Amino acid sequence: MQQVISVWVRDPRIQKNDFWHAYIDYEICLHTNSVFFTKKISRVRRRYSEFVWLRQKLQANSLLMIQLPQLPPKNPFFSLNNAQQVADRMKGLQTFLEKIFQSNLVLSDSCLHLFLQSQLSISKIESCVAGKTSFSVAQAVQSSGLRRFHSEEDLQRDPSVSCDSDSDSSECRDPRHEKRELTLNKSKSAATLDLRGTCQEEMLSCSSGSP
Repeated sequence: MQQVISVWVRDPRIQKNDFWHAYIDYEICLHTNSVFFTKKISRVRRRYSEFVWLRQKLQANSLLMIQLPQLPPKNPFFSLNNAQQVADRMKGLQTFLEKIFQSNLVLSDSCLHLFLQSQLSISKIESCVAGKTSFSVAQAVQSSGLRRFHSEEDLQRDPSVSCDSDSDSSECRDPRHEKRELTLNKSKSAATLDLRGTCQEEMLSCSSGSP
């Protein structure tokens, strides 16, 4: 069977450290049957600076045996509110991941797996890889929760559809359902009728992801 690694970088969100400082992070959805990954479906959020760390780490770990592709360049005039700049960066980050997946050496690197399939911070990833944590790389990956897509086709056809998650259900829903539910709340009588249709849709979309 042919081994496939599908990755999507999507859903940019502005995160605020405080009133004056903010950044954008992106959702990385991974779906694979590759033997290099013990977890076949996952989702995590990472920011641009973490991608910079990943590339530097992978390049150092490869001992210069390979030359990694470049990340989208850092733009001193990058604006969080410029949709085109955000979209271009997001596309560049996805292209970077797709290219490094072509190297078995990179796919064997624990840093890559923790970056893509755990919720660990960069400092925790470095500690885990160095054996300075109470948990192993495999444990960190497996403990990040079960995650799945509605389907590969759905995600490609409609990027507004997020990944399902058994632990982050509030973040993984289709925004169209959320808008529909807000409308329902305006009228109790209308809500009773429309809610039945909405619940049926939710049950159909989520039943395959139930534990």
